[in-house]
Amino acid sequence: MVKDIGFIGLGTVGRHIAANLLKAHYKLTVYDTKSDAVSDLVKQGAKSAASPFEVAQNKDMLIVVLPEKEEVSAALNGKEGFMEGLKPGAILVDMGTHSLEATLDLAARSSAKGVQFLEAPIWGTKEHAISGLLTVLTGGDHTLLSRCREVFSHFALNIIHVGEVGAATRMKFVVNLVQSELMVALAEGLVLGEKLGFNAEKILEVLESGGVASPLFNAKGRSIARGDFSRNLALKYVYEGLMQAKEVADKSSLELPAANAVAKVYEKAVKAGRGEEDFSAVIKELG
Repeated sequence: MVKDIGFIGLGTVGRHIAANLLKAHYKLTVYDTKSDAVSDLVKQGAKSAASPFEVAQNKDMLIVVLPEKEEVSAALNGKEGFMEGLKPGAILVDMGTHSLEATLDLAARSSAKGVQFLEAPIWGTKEHAISGLLTVLTGGDHTLLSRCREVFSHFALNIIHVGEVGAATRMKFVVNLVQSELMVALAEGLVLGEKLGFNAEKILEVLESGGVASPLFNAKGRSIARGDFSRNLALKYVYEGLMQAKEVADKSSLELPAANAVAKVYEKAVKAGRGEEDFSAVIKELG
């Protein structure tokens, strides 16, 4: 049974996953390069670690929630890296979305150390994380997932096994592609509708009443209508996820014309300095 958990990555989503694990009374030790995030979790009952090595040492499970492969590499490598701290038989859960090559490399290094590896990229926003409503896509051994499922249940509504290690990352590419395109489609609809004389509320009422209705349209459409672009999911990460999907498609000689057009909109937004804003802020680059 998992009781003692190490946790690396207290960003927009990670800090709320960690908070929910504390509420579930797990023994939790956290590490992040941002001291304010660590201090906040310590106030809630977590212990802090001085290095990735220390946060992994003697833990039943280590959860890593880092969005950039460079961040994972920095936390992984060297004498103070988390792989050195993990004991044989411990569980390593990678909840970031990286390149497929980086995921497979991490799995291989885990196996060589006798560490059990589960690929588990998360899907959702800050609000989903706070409410315990994230989706976790998992790749790896079914039995290992069974051991992790109870832990995940405290911050995830949907826990979906999609195949072997690597499958969850591949599926996340699909999610990233569709999510980024849906957001731009909604933004364009709102901009066009307003040009035609309708307010955002009326446009959303119509969209939500028919076949194009979706939770994303409801949540993001309402926040846009209020002029609320508070960050739940950073635009830069949505753009990076879309570019990962395009890279995979290019390697497969697959043409994605809609993705190519949408990527230009996100690129424009990032160049305009909107990367740290919520991804709904892409609408500011239209019209």
